[in-house]
Amino acid sequence: MDDSKRPAAGQPSILVTGGTGLVGRRLVARRQEPVCVLTRQPPAATAEGRHQSVRYLTWNAASLLPAAELGSIRAAIHLAGDPVAEGRWTIEKKQRIRDSRVVGTRALVKSLGQLATPPEVLISASAVGYYGHRPGETLTETSSCGTGFLPEVCAEWEAEAEAAARYGIRVCRIRIGIVLDPHGGALGKMLPIFRWGLGGPLGFGFQYFPWIHAADLVGLIEHCLAVSSISGPVNAVAPTATTNWQWTRALARAVRRPALIPAPKFGLRLAFGEFGKSLFDNQRVEPRVAIESGYKFQFPTIREALEDLLPNG
Repeated sequence: MDDSKRPAAGQPSILVTGGTGLVGRRLVARRQEPVCVLTRQPPAATAEGRHQSVRYLTWNAASLLPAAELGSIRAAIHLAGDPVAEGRWTIEKKQRIRDSRVVGTRALVKSLGQLATPPEVLISASAVGYYGHRPGETLTETSSCGTGFLPEVCAEWEAEAEAAARYGIRVCRIRIGIVLDPHGGALGKMLPIFRWGLGGPLGFGFQYFPWIHAADLVGLIEHCLAVSSISGPVNAVAPTATTNWQWTRALARAVRRPALIPAPKFGLRLAFGEFGKSLFDNQRVEPRVAIESGYKFQFPTIREALEDLLPNG
């Protein structure tokens, strides 16, 4: 490893897994202190570096990290996980989804526990998939876990993260909604379709669609870093409840195209397999912890979010 990329002696760093992903890149670029990024492909990631205080370590999400390589870590932010929305949910794909989260988090927590001085806080990603299909409910951080593959994975994922508390580490479990960023994720995939005028609601569009602007997700993670009273689950979604139809209408307006063609449930199931069914899950999720702890959303409504993300349509 290039020693010039190491933080100065005695200067603790922020550890980030998934630091080369859609959200991770935004987060790493904003940090002023040294950042250590765990990634499967350090050479490619290094080329994306924006400042000298970022260094990269190879990690396959299943192995323990040598404590000497980690150095002094003030906080750990765990965002890594096999993409849920990419590829059909074959048996092998579902195993990768689970292992990258459950086994990977277990290995990371054990690695943090090896340190002479464990980090003050672990902020570990989870997902609103924890709640499952819950029509007619308003879901807060105290709501129970749902049933099905995604809720089960999220529950195991969070349990592995919470195990860090045995080392005296404050643990925040961030239940993330659909992250909006035109450069990737759900919005990146939907944009070409909507710009061609082929977009439309999922089914009748009555189901709630929990989303968050990527900048607010980064802001909320930083808020959890700064506010020591926050621990446990934190819903990372915008504070304004939005149905799929409202989201569809707002995106169509933003790109100045009609959105009249509904996507049928059976068609999405054929295209995406089991994942297609999860697209119709109804989840009215409320970010109660974020609001009550004083976080101010930059983009609380879908219209404000899309005006910022798509200023030119």
